[in-house]
Amino acid sequence: MGQTPAQKAAKAARGQQPKKRPGKAQREAIKRAQAAKKKAGGGKPAAKKTAAKKTVPLPRGSLRAAYPGTCPACFKDYAKGEVITKVADGWGHPGCLARRLSAAEREFARNKARTESGETFRGQKPSDWRRGASPSSSRPAR
Repeated sequence: MGQTPAQKAAKAARGQQPKKRPGKAQREAIKRAQAAKKKAGGGKPAAKKTAAKKTVPLPRGSLRAAYPGTCPACFKDYAKGEVITKVADGWGHPGCLARRLSAAEREFARNKARTESGETFRGQKPSDWRRGASPSSSRPAR
């Protein structure tokens, strides 16, 4: 906001100087000084480097977690950036992958997958039941 001559005079009487913007030459000098300071490393102190991620290659089929989550095999949490791999029901710890299933667990998992995909029983044949009738009075099996 501009000031009237009377306001400027009142400020001068109180001892306050009006703010002046630096001229073009002063602005350029300031920019040169800042650039030289930055080049010399005298600017802001460099941020402390945190432990860098190891550059060793990840195991095949593994990646770093983009989000924190829970391992479906051991139900323990993993943090963002931690190495995870594909396990039975999703993504989890690479150590949980090595656990071998017993024959009964493998059979159960196979049956569960078949049921969830609609491959068993009702998914195979239409029902012979008639509304209001018992199974014995249904039409003969084909």
